[in-house]
Amino acid sequence: MFTGTALFDLLLPGDSRSLKEKRGYVRPLIAALRKFEVAVAEVGALDLTGRAEIGVAVVAAEISHVTEVLDRCERQFGMMPEVQLLSVRRRLHGDED
Repeated sequence: MFTGTALFDLLLPGDSRSLKEKRGYVRPLIAALRKFEVAVAEVGALDLTGRAEIGVAVVAAEISHVTEVLDRCERQFGMMPEVQLLSVRRRLHGDED
């Protein structure tokens, strides 16, 4: 069994001036990632209106599948022109860890 996590640091559009407007951007992002059958949540920058940190976790029998799913999640942000992906931090864990 292998697990993988990714933390996506995002810059949201300038018009997200309130936390309510921020939720309007974050909620569809999370919904789009759920189609990859991953656990996903907003995990950081909760009080900042122009930034969001989205965490993703996946479990699979093969490390290649974990990597493939995390790659798809990262590409999903590239397909959203209104959001700028600032950084991605990944961690992979296997049975021996």
